[in-house]
Amino acid sequence: MKKISLFILALFLINSAVGCADAQNKKSEYEKAPDFTLTDIEGDTFRLSDYSGKVILLNFFGTWCPPCRAEMPDFNEIAKKYKDNVVVVAIALSDNMPSVKKFAEQGKLVFRISLDDGSVNELYGPIRAIPVTVIIDRAFNVKKRYIGSRSKEVFEGDIEELLR
Repeated sequence: MKKISLFILALFLINSAVGCADAQNKKSEYEKAPDFTLTDIEGDTFRLSDYSGKVILLNFFGTWCPPCRAEMPDFNEIAKKYKDNVVVVAIALSDNMPSVKKFAEQGKLVFRISLDDGSVNELYGPIRAIPVTVIIDRAFNVKKRYIGSRSKEVFEGDIEELLR
C-alpha cells in the first residue's frame, strides 16, 4: 500500500510540474516582450527593442550549468546561419562578469552575451531553472518559451516558421 501511495504521489508531482511548465509557456505566448537595457561583456549598452524587426532568441543560462553549456555551440551556429534575420542574446544568471567573459572567449561565442542585473530575470520569470529560451517574433511578441534545453532543430523550426 505504501508503494502504491508513493507511486501515485510521484505521478501527481510530475504531472503538476509539467502542468506548471506548460502554463508558464502558454502564459507568455503572444504577449509583448518586456524590454530591458543591459551592458554586454564588451561593455556596450543595448536595449532588447533595438532588435525589433528581427527574430530574437533570448537565452538565460549559467556558465556552471551543463545543459546551458551544451546549447551554446548550437546558438553559435544559429547566430551565424541566420545573421541577417535573427539575433541571439544570452543572459547569464547567478554569475560574475569575469567568468562570463572567459566562458564566451573559450566557446568562441559570436552572439551578444550579458550578465543579468537582477531585473531581466524578474521581467521574464522569475526564472527558477535554467536554461530558459524565449523566442520573440519580429513584431516583438513572445512566441515560445522553453524551460530546459532543446535541440538546435527545435529552435531552427521556430525560427523558420517566424521567418516565413
